[in-house]
Amino acid sequence: MTTVAQRAAAAMWDGDAASKWFGFELADVAEGTATMTLHVQPHHCNGHGNLHGGVSYALADSAFAFACNSRNQMTVAQSNTITYLAPGIAGEMITATAREVALKGKIGIYDVTVTRPDGTIIAEFRGQSRAILGTLFEEKT
Repeated sequence: MTTVAQRAAAAMWDGDAASKWFGFELADVAEGTATMTLHVQPHHCNGHGNLHGGVSYALADSAFAFACNSRNQMTVAQSNTITYLAPGIAGEMITATAREVALKGKIGIYDVTVTRPDGTIIAEFRGQSRAILGTLFEEKT
């Protein structure tokens, strides 16, 4: 049986050219949570040979988007911040795990942790979402 979160994710993924262009993969989604991965390639790296901060930010932001849209309520980012703690390394599979911290009315708060395979935390991201009008798919009543 397909869940609402899975249906919402499928609807979002269909139109998400940016996440596909980066090479992100949606590994898991459930109500209020999402996990995305990226196999870091040389073209994802900066002049220091490490994962570019903008790429890790985009991965965290995409995981955040799938988590906050998991109830089939169209939701957008209102604000977010990221703190970088360690480099991402070419050749590794990194993971962004988003989880809902709070949801009150139209506002949600989500934390996303980006990690290397050995558990090293690359970055911590906090996003605030805002529900807008509309749904991702039409639900049968």
